Amino acid sequence: MFKTPLHVGAPNIGDREAFFELANAMFDKRWLTNNGETVQAFERQLEQYTGANHVICTCNGTRAIEVAAKALELTGEVIMPASTFIASAHALSWVGLKPVFCDIDDSFCIDPDHVEALITENTTAILGVHLYGRICNNDALQYIADKYNLKLFYDAAHAFGCSRNGIMAGNFGECEIFSFHATKYFNTFEGGAIATNDPELAERIRLIINFGFADTDTVVTLGTNAKMNEVCAAMGMVNLQMIDSLKETGRRNYEAYKNHIDLIDGLDLLTFPEEEANNWQYIVVMVQENYPLTRDELIQKLEAHNVLARRYFWPGCHHMAPYSGSAEIGNDPLINTEKLNTGVICLPTGTAVTTESIDAVAGLLKTASEPATR
Repeated sequence: MFKTPLHVGAPNIGDREAFFELANAMFDKRWLTNNGETVQAFERQLEQYTGANHVICTCNGTRAIEVAAKALELTGEVIMPASTFIASAHALSWVGLKPVFCDIDDSFCIDPDHVEALITENTTAILGVHLYGRICNNDALQYIADKYNLKLFYDAAHAFGCSRNGIMAGNFGECEIFSFHATKYFNTFEGGAIATNDPELAERIRLIINFGFADTDTVVTLGTNAKMNEVCAAMGMVNLQMIDSLKETGRRNYEAYKNHIDLIDGLDLLTFPEEEANNWQYIVVMVQENYPLTRDELIQKLEAHNVLARRYFWPGCHHMAPYSGSAEIGNDPLINTEKLNTGVICLPTGTAVTTESIDAVAGLLKTASEPATR
């Protein structure tokens, strides 16, 4: 059906002329990285957009989780959901921490009740993951963190531009980590950021991302190289100028899919509270038991027509190396994770996807729903 593949996350690209203008200025100054003017300006814009007091840009979101964990001085075990991209778990393991995998609730976010059941004397933190633009139950998680003297921080890769109770992502927990990878609706080619309202934590993060340098010659702590470069910041500044338009396109696509999916038995489109800010980054559909095809059979049918839908986040971190079967990670059955991960399908969206394309994809979903197609 489609001559070229239709992706879930084809990159959104802003004003090219505005980008080239910033890039040319960067070349003229011969300042390509090391906290240049473009990165600094981009950070100020991110602070204004999120409302966070401090936003520190990084080379990617994975590195940002590692840096945050080091800046928070975590040790031992960190409780996190298994239903997330593997980078969240790998980042903790990479810095010597043990991810303890927790179940999710019906919101697709980490289940606070299960979090509390998993706390041991070795637990030092909770890493919540905002999934599909739905922000975790911060009030419940913060209560648990305070009760047990734990650090609470968030992987907000899916939540840039989203809110809970009117509070924008970037203002929850000790800090929040954003990913600005090319597949995200808001991208900087490759990049990330850490947002926090704690000035001391922000200072530690700035030291760590630049090898621990306090000034030109003085190293005061263990550090790494996690800085964002100028060209990525330029891309971010250009895309931030059009973020409202990106959200509007995502909302348009969501409504176009909804008009079709609401009429197909066995498919349920994930909903979002109207009173909250949303980035409309993902089109998340649950394939129910009364749909004639299984989720994986539907994926295969779509792929045959160049519609590259995704199974986020199957099978779950707890079923992937090096965590699967590890006695150190935790053996509690993750009932909701198993149930929801076997039914989720994410459909193509973004500025590269037209309403005509959505109509065609929906036609495939409708045709596949007819028993004779099985």
